[in-house]
Amino acid sequence: MKKNLLSLFTGCGGMDIGFEGGFKIPKSTINIDIHNDWIQKEDEIYYYLKETIFETKFANDISKHAKIAWNDYFSKKRGSDLHGTFKVGSIVDIVKEYRNGNKEVFPENIQIVTGGFPCQDFSVAGKRNGFDSHKDHNGNIIHSNIPTEETRGKLYMWMKEVIEITLPKIFIAENVKGLANLGKVKDIIQSDFSNINGDSYLVLSPKVLHSGHYGVPQSRERIIFIGLKKSALTKEAYKELSQNNISEKFTPYPIATHRLNGEMHYNSVEHLMKVFTKSKEVLSDLKEPEESTDLSQMHYSKAKFMGNHCQGQKEIELEKLAPTIRSEHHGNIEFRRLSLENGGKYLNELKNGLKERRLTLRECARIQTFPDDFNFVIANHKKFALSPSVGYKLVGNAVPPLLAYHIAKKIESNWKLYFNS
Repeated sequence: MKKNLLSLFTGCGGMDIGFEGGFKIPKSTINIDIHNDWIQKEDEIYYYLKETIFETKFANDISKHAKIAWNDYFSKKRGSDLHGTFKVGSIVDIVKEYRNGNKEVFPENIQIVTGGFPCQDFSVAGKRNGFDSHKDHNGNIIHSNIPTEETRGKLYMWMKEVIEITLPKIFIAENVKGLANLGKVKDIIQSDFSNINGDSYLVLSPKVLHSGHYGVPQSRERIIFIGLKKSALTKEAYKELSQNNISEKFTPYPIATHRLNGEMHYNSVEHLMKVFTKSKEVLSDLKEPEESTDLSQMHYSKAKFMGNHCQGQKEIELEKLAPTIRSEHHGNIEFRRLSLENGGKYLNELKNGLKERRLTLRECARIQTFPDDFNFVIANHKKFALSPSVGYKLVGNAVPPLLAYHIAKKIESNWKLYFNS
């Protein structure tokens, strides 16, 4: 039996892809010495990951483009119509719709809620306004100096209300690492989640996860909040999860499988850990845009080299983790290779006539660990239903599916430890 999942701030579905599983991934990203039981089949290049016990029954985002991408992937995956699973609109408006009497807006029997509440206000790359957001729940600029519960920086409170309505056994909320360093914001959010329905959820101390520790070939860190419904927990689980130092067996946070720069982890699989996944290991088999038939590989930002005074003006280092893929395009997307006069280092590629260009959409998606059958460019009668510029934003805003899969599989393996059903 599948466990029903409700997804908030879904974007194009990175978290949903990971939580459902059943996608293919370059072999270098999986440590089979630790997780051989995850593999359903394999070929020369890919492992095909098993499906999980979770299935998304409701997804929500304010972006209609996110819905196009999400529906395109999940309709193929399930082989059936999605029957309005993805609802476009602000979470504020949806919750108000529920308050006004539409009790069917959310599905019944939700077991798990996930949500990446908006991160721009907490991001190091952004303005770090935190709770004093300058945008409303629809992303529009506001001119009032007084923040409200409906500004973008407080939308996690509306996620809290959805949890109060649906009462899942467990919820996972994620945001950028920068939130952890923004005054007492982390503690305030943890405290607010702990007050769901008075004191109904055990909210664990949030943890920052580095994607590189989980085979993702990218330097990307996210802070993860996890809450569990107290009344649903077994006595043993409640006791173990209430401790300051939760054992490796009972923690819902996944164990690292890859190490960065020789670090030590002191966990039960330390001796089995691999070195981080290098960028080249997920990019090397891709054809150049001119030779590809994949629309997401054929399109890339044509922004010229602007010198070294701003972000995005470097080649990615193929022997290292890629930099964080950002939800931007044009001049902020790193170069796959630079020309010799602009400091390019891949001389063999240049000698073979390969030209200076930025990362393609598919290359960004590979770095984010999206499967190749997820389309970020979709043509529609000689136009774009999903354009390359929008695609760059979608892929950069997403949670890496492989990171989400690690979280999902740890929770799946612990489900019977935590709950009786």
